[in-house]
Amino acid sequence: MQPTPGKPFVELTAKHKVEGTRLDQYLATMFPEYSRSVIQKAIEAHAVVVNGKSAKASYKVRYNDLVQIQLPEPTHDLPVPEDIPLDVLYEDEFLAIINKPADMVVHPAKGHWSGTLVNAIQFRFSTLSQVGGKRRPGIVHRLDRDTSGVILVAKEERTHRDMSYQFETRKVFKEYVALTAGAPDRDSDYIESRIGHHPHDRIKMIATEDEADGKDACSYYEVIERFRGFAFCRIQPRTGRTHQIRVHLASIGCPVLADKVYSGRDELKLSDLVANLGVEMDEVLLARQALHAHRLRFQHPRTQQIVEARAPLPPDYERTLAALRRYRPLR
Repeated sequence: MQPTPGKPFVELTAKHKVEGTRLDQYLATMFPEYSRSVIQKAIEAHAVVVNGKSAKASYKVRYNDLVQIQLPEPTHDLPVPEDIPLDVLYEDEFLAIINKPADMVVHPAKGHWSGTLVNAIQFRFSTLSQVGGKRRPGIVHRLDRDTSGVILVAKEERTHRDMSYQFETRKVFKEYVALTAGAPDRDSDYIESRIGHHPHDRIKMIATEDEADGKDACSYYEVIERFRGFAFCRIQPRTGRTHQIRVHLASIGCPVLADKVYSGRDELKLSDLVANLGVEMDEVLLARQALHAHRLRFQHPRTQQIVEARAPLPPDYERTLAALRRYRPLR
């Protein structure tokens, strides 16, 4: 593509958590509806400028960089409202908090152009912030597709910017719960290790001591309940790195249960807990990673009141916990 005279640039201001990321990778993450090769072509065509100057795809983004890009014409239509049921935990005229189910993508991207949270909130709410662009209205932060639980949506621009700043400056309290394969040695502890990109697998992140690639990350965990070979934990991430909780738990030998990327398995069956269980008695207890965004607390940017929302455990989580308590209790 070539820069189009008169066509406006989309502007982004780089946050702390993306510092050191390659420019093409940063933009591909910010605009997942475009492939990395399309982003690279835009950079080569000088349709991307950083702080007013052309930059290479390999440029390492710095905090507070002003990145401007002329995006190519989309190959897919903009997301449209879809009548998808939503569990709304909190709502006022400025924002809403949703209990996102597992297996729901937050916003349209390659392979997922409908059935997303964006499609659902467009139907549910009459107004949504456009800070994130027309493809991600209202979306302030994200959860992985298979992570269930609390997610915040902004209805107007000022609230969106204020909440983005609270997330960026770590003023939002976040608590997750996870079922793990294996149990931590300690009842509670901090996991402090840098998180960087896997050298060969583009999907995975790794715990690393490499200061050039890895970014500081810290997670506090506490074991709620122990079972034989498993644990039920609460985790409070102090930073917000990609896959942070999943990588940190895997780094101490306790990956999130049924997390295919970091544990190698994408489901838990009853036969995994019970020896010599007949085929006719077997069932899938969990068919996605056992990570749930349980609690979110923050200062409301307009009313200044403290808002806290809790998402109850979903049925597959409760079913798995019941099976662990029955078949794998500590003796």
